[in-house]
Amino acid sequence: MSGFTPLAIRKPKTFWQKLLSQWELVLMSVPLLFYKFIFSYLPLTGWTMAFQNYKLGVRGIFNQEWVGFKHFQFLFSSARFLRDVRNTLAMSFMNLISGYICAVVLALLINEVRHLPFKKAVQNISYLPHFLSWIIVAGMVSMALSTENGIINEVLIALSFIDKPILFLANKDYFWQIVMFSNLWKEVGWSTIIYLAAMTAIDPSLYEAAVIDGANRYHRMWHITLPGIKPTIAILLIMSTGYLLEAGFEIQYFLGNGLVVEMSETIDIFVLRYGMQQGNYSLSTVASILKTVVSVILVTVSNTVAGKLGEEKLI
Repeated sequence: MSGFTPLAIRKPKTFWQKLLSQWELVLMSVPLLFYKFIFSYLPLTGWTMAFQNYKLGVRGIFNQEWVGFKHFQFLFSSARFLRDVRNTLAMSFMNLISGYICAVVLALLINEVRHLPFKKAVQNISYLPHFLSWIIVAGMVSMALSTENGIINEVLIALSFIDKPILFLANKDYFWQIVMFSNLWKEVGWSTIIYLAAMTAIDPSLYEAAVIDGANRYHRMWHITLPGIKPTIAILLIMSTGYLLEAGFEIQYFLGNGLVVEMSETIDIFVLRYGMQQGNYSLSTVASILKTVVSVILVTVSNTVAGKLGEEKLI
């Protein structure tokens, strides 16, 4: 052993050494970084309008009248804006919970189908609504809820649940539920794609061992499939929390009317009506800043909580 020489302990590479060792990947990422800078970060200079009485076409963006936090104070004291925040959060939360639960359940059921042609048919049928525009979906929902030959009213009357047609789109108490089921019908099939892909990575030997131990399909789904896709569920949930102030715009705008405006108007519609139509660009910019800041905070908090609980994290 006298001739034994221990290997030299290699020092960890510095950031710049790692960067140079992967210069091909860095070079490939330059166009994407340039694109993100031009279209995502450079427009942030427009946030200066939130601190100005901005007048379109009067002067340059940096030569406007500066008013400090005047628009922020007005926005947070506006009962209409606070109502729109409530509507946005309520509809987003309903869409998030219902969408996640139904997408996971549907993916589990599709994964258990053994008849391949039927399985493909179910997948294709559930995916198709995703490719329809919201204007088409809104028209279909309006027709289905119509008091004249609307399928929903006809079914409810045939089952003796109601005596006469209900004006669903004129009753504010139904609006959030209508938006939730519309989003569910349109997107639930598309949301199952990632879960089905995650299920293919589960080791088949686990199912074989469970069958030998006498586990039925429900046991295998609960003890093997769900734990197998748990990291995927956690990551997607973290990413979705950043969109809690993105309840949507199209479905609320197309189905909303004066009778249900108290429940249908969201932050995006507020920005359109108050900012674009009335020319108050400064106020609409403040509302957009609020959405961005809250989204970043929500993603950061949910990512941290997931790490503390031992779940998968984004970073």
